[in-house]
Amino acid sequence: MPREGGFLNNIYSVARGTEMQRYYDDWSDSYDAELAAQDYRTPERCAQALARHSRDVEAAVLDFACGTGLSGVALNAAGFPCIDGMDVSDGMLREARAKGVYRRLLHADPDHPLDLRDAGYSAIVACGAIGAGAAPAECLDWAIDSLGRGGLFVVSLNDHTLEDPDFARRLTAAAEEGRAAIVEDDHGPHLPALGLGARVYVLRRE
Repeated sequence: MPREGGFLNNIYSVARGTEMQRYYDDWSDSYDAELAAQDYRTPERCAQALARHSRDVEAAVLDFACGTGLSGVALNAAGFPCIDGMDVSDGMLREARAKGVYRRLLHADPDHPLDLRDAGYSAIVACGAIGAGAAPAECLDWAIDSLGRGGLFVVSLNDHTLEDPDFARRLTAAAEEGRAAIVEDDHGPHLPALGLGARVYVLRRE
């Protein structure tokens, strides 16, 4: 059950790991409605950002921490037909499966990220998936390093997350080290009803 104030209002106080996994399981039934009430814009922004830079919309895309599949629906609407989803929450994956837009769905262990270096994904999208109340900053490096040369990483970092400089700094470091080039960096609406924005970054693997 949600704490007083709803799931969304309390997500930033949830510890990562098993506690967060349970929290998202409990949230899965009401997640879509709660975010729709706040005019959630980030899935469409991430999908359109990928479409602007993708060289092959038919190639496989990984929707990292896909949640209930709102990001997968946006990716499919943007012209991407081959989407795999990954999440730590069985409840979220159940809701994502019902959307009917995924080729396959993978259950992830929050303590042991999958080795995807040979998975052949042309892009990894982390929409509202890394940051405060979500996956840790190390997942930024994991995603970049999971892509082959020319692969795209699309990630949104909301305003709460950007208060911790480690997240954006990891993206900048990847560019400075020659691991990836930042080809788009745009701040825009995330949850407009709450006055919350997010930066959407697109990185191309070098």
